[in-house]
Amino acid sequence: MEARPTTATEPAAPAPRPRRSGYRRLPVEQRREQLIAVALELFASRPPEEVGLDDVAEAAGASRPLVYRYFAGGKQQLYEAALRTAADELTSRFAVPLTGTPSEQLASVLDGYFAFVAEHDAGYSALLRGGSVVETARTSAIVDDVRRAALKRTLRHLGVREAGPRLTLLVRSWIAVVEGASLSWLDEGRTLPVDGLRDWLVDQFTAMAAATALHDPQTAEVLAGLLALEGPRAERAERLRAVLDTPDRP
Repeated sequence: MEARPTTATEPAAPAPRPRRSGYRRLPVEQRREQLIAVALELFASRPPEEVGLDDVAEAAGASRPLVYRYFAGGKQQLYEAALRTAADELTSRFAVPLTGTPSEQLASVLDGYFAFVAEHDAGYSALLRGGSVVETARTSAIVDDVRRAALKRTLRHLGVREAGPRLTLLVRSWIAVVEGASLSWLDEGRTLPVDGLRDWLVDQFTAMAAATALHDPQTAEVLAGLLALEGPRAERAERLRAVLDTPDRP
């Protein structure tokens, strides 16, 4: 009689451990850049103090220990890295196009600036207003670096190598006007058309330059050179020539 074959019951294979959605292994530098990019998006859409490491880890499809592996200093180190990345991006938008009149070139730079503000509205507001719980001397230094870069690029745009105190004050003051206008634009829900705001800021610069020219020969010389490049029929040039031609100008 033939023996009946026996069937052994194989133990069930262990269920695979769940993995985070979107998780994949990345090279070290690529993973670090990814975490910074994710953090930057979060910091841009919410005030920095409202973003935690768990939020970054979840958005990146990573674990909290993994975030700490790359940023041992925790949220503060990650915030500073994200801020530095944003600062570098904003600074890159200060590039002046090679074509166009001086006012057209300045308008183009402002277009890039406001595009950045629109993309990073919450983070931009928290950054410039200060008072954030994650604000430190290092984060303030990063913001100051951006302002120094804006000053340097603007003076280069004006064709100035060595700016005197009044011309430097003019440019610094105008940069502060740009920052204040950007914050107001965000506070008012972006209701003012950005191209109108841009043109107003260009006119603000020329008006401030004209006022400074009444007290500073260097600014007067720079402004006269800009007007010559604008062309004789430019509306802005016509308005400012009346100021420059006043007899009490130094």
